[in-house]
Amino acid sequence: MKLYRALQVQGFGSRKACRLLARAGKVAVNGVVCADPDAEFDPDGLELTLDGHTWHYRDKAYVLLHKPTGYECSHHPSHHPSVFTLLPVPLLHRGVQCVGRLDQDTSGLLLFSDDGQFIHRMISPKKGVPKVYRARCAEPVSAAMVDALHSGVQLTDEPAPIAALACEAIDDHTLKLTLAEGKYHQVKRMIAAVGNRVTALHREAVGAYRLPADLPPGAWCWLDAADLQQLEQRWPYVRS
Repeated sequence: MKLYRALQVQGFGSRKACRLLARAGKVAVNGVVCADPDAEFDPDGLELTLDGHTWHYRDKAYVLLHKPTGYECSHHPSHHPSVFTLLPVPLLHRGVQCVGRLDQDTSGLLLFSDDGQFIHRMISPKKGVPKVYRARCAEPVSAAMVDALHSGVQLTDEPAPIAALACEAIDDHTLKLTLAEGKYHQVKRMIAAVGNRVTALHREAVGAYRLPADLPPGAWCWLDAADLQQLEQRWPYVRS
């Protein structure tokens, strides 16, 4: 693959811009500056360095963001900043999209990718990839509420009751729910259906993959093949 093309598909600009970057001597390939935009390289294991930042060539982008509250999952947010402002520009140029959405007041595990098939597998109700949430409730949590959420509750505009795959009380005001779907405001609506109200919501796991404890809110990281395998594991393989 030509150097300018590798830069282009990794999100470093247009064809013309990437050729200019190389000619200006601003690109190092595997640690060595290369000023020839037409130089050929094997993309497998290719390491690009620009402005002191090193990027490993990736055919597809799989990214995890620890979403903070106060951000909208939209390129055109209405009232709050966009989650896309928390990602580096090259990822935006290569067209990564949110894999599902979290409300602006919800924090936790949020995925991005430019792999359409991966996005479909993760959000399709037919695939049933479980999502684990921790919900802080306004009123004390009762055993009856836990039982009802696990058995199934009727939501407005839904043809049949919806049940959590798993539900447990973590403390007097906190519930941990595992859901197979990703319906609009589902956790909040389900908890409202049992007579309570969510005051804080955090997504801590998708599939068998948990949000890393050392990834602070607002930070992002790449996901590798082992991470993707965990993400796509179905219930009952979610590990607590």
